[in-house]
Amino acid sequence: MKKLEKFWELSKGNLGAFVLSISMMFIIIVIAVGSEMLLKKKGIYKKVSPTKKITIIGMFSALAAVLMYFEIPLWFAPPEIYKLDFSEIPVLICSFIFGPVSGIVCELVKILIKLVIKPTSTAFVGEFANFLVGCSFVVPASAIYHFGKSRKKAVIGMITGTVMIAVVGSLLNALFLLPVFSVFYGMDLSVIVSMGTALNATVTDVMTFAALIVVPFNLIKGILVSITVFFIYKPISSILKVKL
Repeated sequence: MKKLEKFWELSKGNLGAFVLSISMMFIIIVIAVGSEMLLKKKGIYKKVSPTKKITIIGMFSALAAVLMYFEIPLWFAPPEIYKLDFSEIPVLICSFIFGPVSGIVCELVKILIKLVIKPTSTAFVGEFANFLVGCSFVVPASAIYHFGKSRKKAVIGMITGTVMIAVVGSLLNALFLLPVFSVFYGMDLSVIVSMGTALNATVTDVMTFAALIVVPFNLIKGILVSITVFFIYKPISSILKVKL
């Protein structure tokens, strides 16, 4: 309860940005639910056993939670704040199999499993950001893919998802995440910016930090996840015996 109270206290200090973040989440959920309703109306979705669906989502969520602990620092981003992980690979595969809503569920369960293994150290702010940014990637990617289920649609979907993760990630960091972290860790925002300046002299404020560090970081993550899923998705879906 104390951590939830801390999360709310930090959010109130950045209420406008917090409302924007919640609005982003609402839009993503609406897109996911709306696209699935349209797909069902068109008769595109194939019915899958609920037991099988829950089992597979749980399996991919657990794998994604484990992958969160294998982090790789990138040369242009402060390793104290940003490290690359590949937890979105199982989530994207899950959303390609069952649809964008299942992708959101998988993303949520991934975060919950991670919290069970290791409690939050950021009053849930980091987990909230991870969930929102992850959903901004898998939802548009899987929604586009399901309207055609072809390699071309998959590529278009993953390119769209990669652009979205860069846009949402940069906005979330600049307007909400970085200011909240500065308060949480009791340091001035300029100290965080200086971490970026030490790696790139053109980083001078929060906006250049987001543009020159957060955007390329998320673009690289989106590209690497997309390439991996492009090559392993079909073999995995065949093993699971789910016709797509």
